[in-house]
Amino acid sequence: MDGVRTSPEIGFGLQAFTRPPGAPRLPRIARGEGIWLIDTDGNRYLDASSGPVASNLGHGHPRILAAIEAQARQAVFAYPSQFESAANLEFAERLGRLAGPGLDRAFIVSGGSEAVESAIKFARQYAVAMGEASRWKVIGRQPGYHGNTLGALAVSGDEHAHEVFGPLLRAVSRVPAPLSYRLPPNHTVESHARACAAALEEAILREGPETVLAFIMEPVGGLATGALVAPDSYYEAVRQICTRHGVKLIFDEVMSGAGRTGRFLAADHWPAARPDIVVVAKGLSAGYAPLGAALVSAEMVRVLAESGGFMHGFTYNAHVMSCAVGAAVLREIEEADLVGNAARMGELLRQRLETLAAQSPIIGDVRGKGLLMAVELVANRQTKQMIPLEKVAPERVKQLALRRGLALYCRRTSRGAYGDWLMLSPPLTITAEEIEVLSEKLGAVLDDYATELRAEGVIR
Repeated sequence: MDGVRTSPEIGFGLQAFTRPPGAPRLPRIARGEGIWLIDTDGNRYLDASSGPVASNLGHGHPRILAAIEAQARQAVFAYPSQFESAANLEFAERLGRLAGPGLDRAFIVSGGSEAVESAIKFARQYAVAMGEASRWKVIGRQPGYHGNTLGALAVSGDEHAHEVFGPLLRAVSRVPAPLSYRLPPNHTVESHARACAAALEEAILREGPETVLAFIMEPVGGLATGALVAPDSYYEAVRQICTRHGVKLIFDEVMSGAGRTGRFLAADHWPAARPDIVVVAKGLSAGYAPLGAALVSAEMVRVLAESGGFMHGFTYNAHVMSCAVGAAVLREIEEADLVGNAARMGELLRQRLETLAAQSPIIGDVRGKGLLMAVELVANRQTKQMIPLEKVAPERVKQLALRRGLALYCRRTSRGAYGDWLMLSPPLTITAEEIEVLSEKLGAVLDDYATELRAEGVIR
């Protein structure tokens, strides 16, 4: 606007809340084209993180843009307790069909944190309606992440976040996540997974089975564990434990859902461990509108409807525009076989990452499923020694990647207590040729950082 000047250091945008005065400004986005983002200086960045892990269809998708325009010309918003919409009905039907039996009803919200809150409150009200009002305790994993609202944060396992916000939260029990790289002494991946499942049952018994409402977990890890995948036996053991004690099993698929792992839901990889409730968001709208959902069974919905209805809601429940976007995204996922493409391109990406790991002195682990992959950064591959925390490796790699035209999601959880890693989660539309470009750029970035660490004496 004329007469308005933005501070070169802080400015008026969101970055003023997250970056200290004097910090370098981030590139300013101008437009997106497919898997590429272009800044106002004309620099192109391959979006290797899907924004992160949301832009499943890439940027500027013509059919999604057409759906937005068509819905905008009809109705953008209608208050959900006053009107239903064709967009809501189509989206919910498509989503329920893709999710499958037992997860065929969708409570639609604006994002992942809202969906987690909705799932927990739905489970609690269902327990009350079934005469089990003593059930209210939720068990989470350490580490684990389920969102930034206070309810979602309460069931997350992030020690640093709880140091800051803990006094505002109701404490919940947490059990160890089945980490597959940094294992406790005298454990294999399989034995540690068995111990983690056993810890869940011990926690339920300690709390009193009649008081435990739900166990929430990410079937494929997100920002707390970097694409963690446990042995198959873990999922089946967790399902059996929850069933035995009447505890609802909630899968948080905010990142892993909507086709990203090569199945529509990551839960579909473990049919013997079918969850009771699934939370989805991010890729559900491919980043084109705020959208999330809690998926439950038709029978559970019937029970609540007959007992007076779900005592929960938001102004933007089942937002007309967001539902129209979601329906268009699901149509594209089906018609373009993007779930299949995620499986095929995910296998190719894994091969390229394993090749880079064999060549790079700073990759300690490659893990994930489909196009939800991660590599862990280390100073010593033999000892799994981390890069010194003061180097803030994830932030440095992100900076080096931008210089190479690569947009990466790099993360450290709980101040690095569980390692440093970077996630490779490109749009589900990516081609084999684009996987090669991504791999070449990533290899150059890792070489740049290894050279820097070698000059500083951190690695040999």
